[in-house]
Amino acid sequence: MNLARRIALSFFCALLLTSIAGAAAFQDDLHGRREKLMQLLSPESMLILWSAPERVYSADVNYPYRQDSNFFYLTGIEQPESIVVILPGNKTQKEFLFIRPRDAVREHWEGHSLSTDEAAQISGIKTVYETKDFESFVGDVLSGKSIEYHIAQVAVVGPPPGNSGVVPDSYAHANNLIERFPGLQMRDVTQLFGKLRLIKTNYEQKMLVESARISAEAHREGMKVARPNVWEYQVQAAMEYIFKKDGAIGWGYPSIVASGPNATTLHYEASTRQMKNGDLLLVDAAANYDYLTTDITRTYPVNGKFTQAQKDIYEIVLRAQNEGIKVAVKGATLGEINAKTVQVIKDGLLKLGLITETRGQQYSTWYTHSSSHWIGIDVHDIGERNARLADGMAFTIEPGIYIRQEALDNLPKTPENQEFIQKVQSTVDKYKNIGVRIEDSFVMTDGRAKSISVGIPRTVDEIEAFMKNR
Repeated sequence: MNLARRIALSFFCALLLTSIAGAAAFQDDLHGRREKLMQLLSPESMLILWSAPERVYSADVNYPYRQDSNFFYLTGIEQPESIVVILPGNKTQKEFLFIRPRDAVREHWEGHSLSTDEAAQISGIKTVYETKDFESFVGDVLSGKSIEYHIAQVAVVGPPPGNSGVVPDSYAHANNLIERFPGLQMRDVTQLFGKLRLIKTNYEQKMLVESARISAEAHREGMKVARPNVWEYQVQAAMEYIFKKDGAIGWGYPSIVASGPNATTLHYEASTRQMKNGDLLLVDAAANYDYLTTDITRTYPVNGKFTQAQKDIYEIVLRAQNEGIKVAVKGATLGEINAKTVQVIKDGLLKLGLITETRGQQYSTWYTHSSSHWIGIDVHDIGERNARLADGMAFTIEPGIYIRQEALDNLPKTPENQEFIQKVQSTVDKYKNIGVRIEDSFVMTDGRAKSISVGIPRTVDEIEAFMKNR
């Protein structure tokens, strides 16, 4: 064997071993997640959790499939028409997975479906059946034919029926079981997933770091593309190409690429404006890597140089984020981080003349959202909002200021508001259509917030230097 072939073979073997090790680490993590859930469930319960349904985009075309977050959290299975059943009180088998039967015609049209062996390999759940066996399996369990203990409770994941009266499928199925098996009760255990998902495992933290790395590369690429006369969608395309190129599933949430006045719209997603000289560009985008996403925003001038008015607003937001980071230590809350950013932004807005006093809510005319939320499998991940920060929690700090004339125009017509408008209108004219948000993702590590969205220019000097040398 010549040297080139030996090198190629060695490289292939290294990649294969890395892939196997990664799959084993994921399996171990899934097993640990299920074990923790079982410790929280009643030992007399049976949890039934369905995969997400497919959704129709138009006519006979579906949206790209996205698995239910809690289902993926427990199984790692991305395929629709799947069910997981957990029996925490069983002495032997406690985990059961059901997947759709393979169908050669369907696979010809839609692609490969998992075999039971493949599903077991991905999930680490050893007992995998086809979905045609699900109802008989549940019947046998609840009638006591196939397990060692009595099931008194069927655990479901909501949301529960709302004011519309529409009953979710999980509730409907549980209600049917309650009718068939007298004495059976139903319990919604959605909050247990919030408790579990709030603390990221070591594996999840590594995936978040990889999401952040890819996202940082994408943001830098977007900054290189952004120039006067370039379209917003061209920046978006350049960034989302990086997501895919580097192995991400795609975006973790619809990318926001908002120039000029569009930057004052929080969730602007059209990306249809041609950027002009003198515009700020606000870009809120991050990659979904293995079903975990960070959340990152940068705001910068498309011509590479901040105007003084833009710099005035930017420096307030940056200072608010820096002060918020200082608060993010073990035992603090997201609310306390937000309160610090509010304090800084109030002081800054008052100095600029965009508010007339700091005691009330005038600041919320321009700072219209909270500074922080959890991140993870969902970009706005579940978990108790007021939980005290502890190692393994992942979250954002994202203060912002958005100067919109409409914000004044839409204030209730009260004497107090009329006086406020009269006093700030000239200053609003100076800063009108400037929108700035700075957002980074953090993981609590050794009692402090550690930024994982590193490597993206953030200060005025860093941004201007990067744009000059791009």
